[in-house]
Amino acid sequence: MNYKLLFPTYRNRYLFVRRHLQQLARERSFDHALNLGTGEGDYDPMISQFCGQLTACDINEQDVAYARQLNAGIPNLTYRVENALDLSFGDNTFDLIVSVDVIEHVGHPERMIEEVQRVLKPDGVALITFPSLDFPLTYDPINRVLSWFGNRKIPQGAYAFGHEYLVSKKDFRAWSGKNQLAVVKEQNLSGYIIGLLEMYWTGIIQRIFKANATNLQGAQEKKVALRPSVKEPALAKVTDAIIALDQALFGKAAHSVGKGFIIQKKH
Repeated sequence: MNYKLLFPTYRNRYLFVRRHLQQLARERSFDHALNLGTGEGDYDPMISQFCGQLTACDINEQDVAYARQLNAGIPNLTYRVENALDLSFGDNTFDLIVSVDVIEHVGHPERMIEEVQRVLKPDGVALITFPSLDFPLTYDPINRVLSWFGNRKIPQGAYAFGHEYLVSKKDFRAWSGKNQLAVVKEQNLSGYIIGLLEMYWTGIIQRIFKANATNLQGAQEKKVALRPSVKEPALAKVTDAIIALDQALFGKAAHSVGKGFIIQKKH
């Protein structure tokens, strides 16, 4: 099963993408979609249902190899090894781009937005999520307090998972606007309750068990590692209830663990 769907932050990102793809698919069709930063391929079966052809790519060759094997039975899905800062696709290639928690790993986030704009067709849409610089105190009190004293941080909490930097909604909006990408929707993903439930331990678990814990190219894969399947666990309904409560109480708060954006390329 896809054990990651039991983690509220992961599940929340997954539901954001699925829910909005369902809504968009009722209004328009997507001939060719790109999953930019597919990782282990666990989003691809879901995304492939909403497009004619899905190309999924990642910079990590080991993750791409695993994803290709995991989703070998999906006929409209192909895999590529790609660098998000220098994509090999032509201009105006894709109707839809999905990129889940990738921009915080690439080193030059504005450059990635430039590439999204370049390969996206006019009127095409992109669903992008990322961990927020404005995270709740309950999620990572150590790094929140350190931030009051300058650019100090420890590699745990919000800065676990290979995050050397986080992205602010202000910067993301500025990069999008500079590249003729209109913000269609902005949503908080995971507030104070989920932050408290996932404080520090999820980063530690990933570091121990995830095959590519830092999500970086060339990282040495562990001999004993957890890899997801595509089956949704029954207990995900419990996670959904936690997400619903957190969203009802803190969906419009100033701080969130992550952000979800839908952006559209202007003519």
